[in-house]
Amino acid sequence: MSPPASSRSRGLDSAKRLPLRALLRRRGFRALASGRALTYFGNAMAPVVLAFVVLDLGGSAVDVGLVVGARSVSNVVLLLFGGLLADRMPRALVLQGAALAAALVQAGVGLAVLAGQASMGALLVLSVVQGAVAAVSVPASAALIPRTVPADELRPANALSRMGVNTGMIAGTSLGGLLAAVASPGWGMVLNGAAFAGASLTYRLAGRELARVRERADPVTEPVRPWQELREGWKEFASRTWVWVVVLQFFVVNAVAAGGIQVLGPTVADATFGRTAWGCVLGTQMAGALVGGLLVARSKARHALRIGVAVVALDALPLVALAQSADVAVLVVAMFVNGIAIEQFGVAWDLSLQENVPQEKLARVYSYDALGSTLALPVGEMAAGPFAERFGVRPTLLCGVALVTLATVGALCSRQVRGLTTGEPQPAAVGEPHPAAGAPALETRA
Repeated sequence: MSPPASSRSRGLDSAKRLPLRALLRRRGFRALASGRALTYFGNAMAPVVLAFVVLDLGGSAVDVGLVVGARSVSNVVLLLFGGLLADRMPRALVLQGAALAAALVQAGVGLAVLAGQASMGALLVLSVVQGAVAAVSVPASAALIPRTVPADELRPANALSRMGVNTGMIAGTSLGGLLAAVASPGWGMVLNGAAFAGASLTYRLAGRELARVRERADPVTEPVRPWQELREGWKEFASRTWVWVVVLQFFVVNAVAAGGIQVLGPTVADATFGRTAWGCVLGTQMAGALVGGLLVARSKARHALRIGVAVVALDALPLVALAQSADVAVLVVAMFVNGIAIEQFGVAWDLSLQENVPQEKLARVYSYDALGSTLALPVGEMAAGPFAERFGVRPTLLCGVALVTLATVGALCSRQVRGLTTGEPQPAAVGEPHPAAGAPALETRA
């Protein structure tokens, strides 16, 4: 049964009045948010510098797509395993181990590039390892936030965490382009290793704080039954129409963005306005997301998912601007606006999942979400180069614009997507209680 309207209103009002800085007094949340920011700093820089490493080795847009796509393939293959692992083990421990492994891998890439020993084969292998490490950490990271704050602070907590993520991505993308232009992409990889090492330390701190609290969902001690547990996660995922409809939308949107931004973007930049400007352009998108985070943290919109899904159509703006090739000013504006839109969706999506999926199955649902949303990434990354060579860069980008628009319109045709509300519990699809209500939170300390 849903709570009275007055109690829902009080919950929303308190979330609105809560100063964002007050959340940082929660040590567990602060450590988790810092770790995520450092992780995304490294992840944002990696594809930028990796693309320019391939180009420096004499590779083409097709080669860039193959190397970047290899990371996505391994990520997709292991995502479900990552969600299962995060639901069975302490999530902070999973994050700590994944970040440490990523630090070693990224440092290895950087040293190989700086020593002049990097080859296409080596880059492919290391890219696969990076994708595998990311697959383990993504579900655990997203599912851990409700453990660190009370239920009525989820909206600002998600917004603040994503603001930290976007700050890291701003620095990562900007520094990636700058280092590739004035020094060597290898230095970007070395810096990635240091960032992941720092993330591992902060996740360790988060784990210590969580250990102080008696959590409702302790690590599972029953025998491992992976296929049964994956089926349970699939049941949670498939029973909610609004979940799989939005995932299908992003199956298309992410593939188009990966091909257009990650593969064709560096190619267009190299041929026109240069690498330094490209790094700044990518940073502008993340700056827009930072502004969007400030806006959505104070939002009281009950139909947040409907709004978030609708503004995904603005993902087409950077593709239109890139099709103009050398018009950097238009591209900067498009990326900034798109960044604001990205954050409206991102917070709405995280909040919707965290309020409506049982905590003990949340990581597995996140893994199915990530699998569906990223499954087409390798296809988009590997197909963009050949399509651009066959039909031209501009027609390929404009075709992407049409696909993004159609996918967004299709998602909005779902009644559940349009009608889902946040700030109040929705009926559980499989007879489970509301997952966020009564979730333990770390005590506030100055």
